[in-house]
Amino acid sequence: MPENQAKLLVQVQSNAKRDEIVSFEDGTLRVKICVPPVRGKANKALIELLSGVLGVRKSNITITKGETNKRKTVMVEGLPQTQLMQKLNKL
Repeated sequence: MPENQAKLLVQVQSNAKRDEIVSFEDGTLRVKICVPPVRGKANKALIELLSGVLGVRKSNITITKGETNKRKTVMVEGLPQTQLMQKLNKL
């Protein structure tokens, strides 16, 4: 994996009351998204949430695995893995 790129495992619960980070445990970020998983709306909301929390542009975040699953693998460009872990551990 390139130095300026980070990989993140995410578990998403859709149809929640609001978008929020629930926890970061065992290397998996658990989030709640308020929109339903219809036509990629939940994925877009996830990318927006991660963009704000991590301080990177939405275009730097890509869902590389699990687009139609609750468990997803996300790649973040422009943020080293160590910085990603530091930001998530502060949540």
